[in-house]
Amino acid sequence: MSCKKKEACEVKSEFSKEDIERKVTLAAGDKAPEFSLENQDGVSVNLKDFIGKNVVLYFYPKDNTPGCTTEACEFSAIYDDFIASDTVIIGISPDSVKSHAGFIEKQNLRHILLSDANKEVAKIYGVWQIRKNYGKEYLGIVRTTFVIDKKGKISKVYKSVKAKDHAAKVLADLTK
Repeated sequence: MSCKKKEACEVKSEFSKEDIERKVTLAAGDKAPEFSLENQDGVSVNLKDFIGKNVVLYFYPKDNTPGCTTEACEFSAIYDDFIASDTVIIGISPDSVKSHAGFIEKQNLRHILLSDANKEVAKIYGVWQIRKNYGKEYLGIVRTTFVIDKKGKISKVYKSVKAKDHAAKVLADLTK
């Protein structure tokens, strides 16, 4: 296609400018954005509730899918080691409270899962992005983990995480 005017050649996108430009910009040293979401029991959980503890905050796409199940089960398998490091594990996805409750029960998960059904927290943290699968573009969670220190500051960001062995890597980095 040849265009004389750039505006005439721009392709109309189904995504908003905000969606197109969203990326993880939070970095070590930044204050972790505050939020309040419901856990698997429908109880409101606030990030500030965990001041004085380290927090591993991981965003994942969907309950009961292979990668997400691997990641969640690996965090739960070494849950006691995280607790011994004065660290709370929190998983966030757009799934419902009911879905989280079922996921926890089915997989015997030991940590907190929060429902971000409106994707508000995922957007604030920059993990609700345009994804591609089999050539189709859609909006979804980019698997990302934030380690938040006892004062509420981000100490480490893991971007585009591979689920397998991620929990052990996070724990090893926390206990260095």
